[in-house]
Amino acid sequence: MSLNTPIDELHFDDAPNVDTVPGPRSRKLLNKQREIDSSAVSYPGRVPLALKEARGATVRDVDGNTYLDFFAGIGVLNVGHANPYVLESVQEQTEKLVHSIDFPTEVRLELIEKLNEIAPEGLPDNNRVIFGGPTGSDAIEASIKLAKYNTGGDGLIAFRGAYHGTSSGALSLSAGKKYKQKYTPLLPDVVHARYPYPFQQQLSEETAMETALADVRELIEDPYGGLANPAGIWVEPIQGESGIIIPPDDFLRGLKQIATENEIPLIVDEIQTGFGRTGQWFASEWSGVTPDIMPMAKAIGGIGLPLSATMYHEDLDTWKPGGHVGTYRGYLPAMRAGTRAIEYIQEHALLAHARELGESIRTRLLEVADNNPFLGDVRGKGLFIGAEFVNGNGEPSERLVKDIQTVCYQNGVLVWSAGHYGNVLRLIPPLVITRDQVDQGMEIIVDAIETVIDEHQQSEGV
Repeated sequence: MSLNTPIDELHFDDAPNVDTVPGPRSRKLLNKQREIDSSAVSYPGRVPLALKEARGATVRDVDGNTYLDFFAGIGVLNVGHANPYVLESVQEQTEKLVHSIDFPTEVRLELIEKLNEIAPEGLPDNNRVIFGGPTGSDAIEASIKLAKYNTGGDGLIAFRGAYHGTSSGALSLSAGKKYKQKYTPLLPDVVHARYPYPFQQQLSEETAMETALADVRELIEDPYGGLANPAGIWVEPIQGESGIIIPPDDFLRGLKQIATENEIPLIVDEIQTGFGRTGQWFASEWSGVTPDIMPMAKAIGGIGLPLSATMYHEDLDTWKPGGHVGTYRGYLPAMRAGTRAIEYIQEHALLAHARELGESIRTRLLEVADNNPFLGDVRGKGLFIGAEFVNGNGEPSERLVKDIQTVCYQNGVLVWSAGHYGNVLRLIPPLVITRDQVDQGMEIIVDAIETVIDEHQQSEGV
C-alpha cells in the first residue's frame, strides 16, 4: 500500500452509524466475558462494547454498529487502526523474522535512526535508545535503573497527579491511590511534589508554577527537605490520566534548570504525549526542553503493536552489556510498524493537522463553556484534549462525565474519562481523523453535553 494513501481513505465510510447498543451479539460476548475473564477487566463496564474490526478513526462492533473513535486505544493508534501502509510492513516482517532479542537487524537500526531524526532538540546524534518490554511501564523501569546507575542515588521525585504505569517502580512514581493502595509498600524514598493545576488549585498559572518549582527545589536543596540521595525527576509534560493537565511552558524549563544545577537527570515521560499526539513529535518540544531520559511506548508500535523504548543522552550510556535486558526487546514487526508510522505522519503533515483539528475541537468546547458553568475548564494541545466538568456548586462531577460518555456511545462516538475525580472528558482521537469526522463527532459530543447537563439541572430542580 502506498505511503501516499490519503487519510480520508483509511476509515469505514458509514461511521457513525448505530442502532441498538449494545446489540444482541455484543451482550452475548459481554456476558461470556464476565463468566470467564478476570474481574480486573474495566473498560466494558463503562462502554458495553464487543469489538469486531476497526479502520482509521472508526470502529465496528460485532452487531455492525460503527463508531467514530475519539479514544484511539488510550493514545496508541496515532496513525489509526489498521493503517494499510503500516499493516503491510507488519505482515511482510512477520513472514521473515519476528523475534531477534537484541541482535542487529536492519529493522531495529532503521527505527533507532528514525527516532534520532524526530528527537527533541539537543538529542539528535547525541542519544542512545534501549528497547525493553512491551509496555510503557517497562520503559519507566528502564529509566529508573538508568538514573540510579548514573547518579548512585535512590530517591525518586515525581508529581501529584502522575501516572507512569503499574509495575512496581512505575507504580511507585504514579500518584493515584486507587492504583497502589492495595500493593504497598512499593519503592522507598519516592516523593510527590505539586504539579501546576491552576483550575483545581484556584491559582494563577504563574503562582501554580512557582509553587510547584519551589516544592521541587526544596525537596532537593533544603538540608531538611527529606530526600537524602535524589536520583532524578520524573515528569509528564502534560498529565494525561490526571485530566490533560497542561503546565505553563516555563515549568519544564524550571525543572530542567533545577535538575542541571543539582546534577540529576530530568526524565520526561512521553509515553502518551509522544509521536505527534500534541501537535509536536514530543510534548516537551512545546517548552523547548531537552529531556535527559525519555521513556516512550503506546504509539511507537504503529498500529497497536506492543513496544517500548527509552531514549537518553549518550553521556548516560554507562551500562555494561546486560545492564538492562528484556525478552521482547527485539520485537521486529512492532519496530517496522514504528518506522512506517513515523513516515506516514511525516508524509501527511499530521503534526500540523493535529494542531489545526485540536484547535477546532477546543474552540467548539469553549463555546459551550461560555454559556454553561458546568463545563468548568477546557484544556489541550493538538489532539490531546480535556474538558473538566463540575456540578452547580463548582465541585468535580464524575456523574456528568459518565452520562455524557454513555450518550456519546449511544450515538456512535467513543470517548473516555480522566481526572483526579473522573470528571474530565478525554478526547484523544487518531491523528488521521478527518475534518468531517471531527465536525460530525463534535456535533454528537456537544449535543450529549447539553442534553446531559439539562437533564441534571431538571433532576436537581436547578
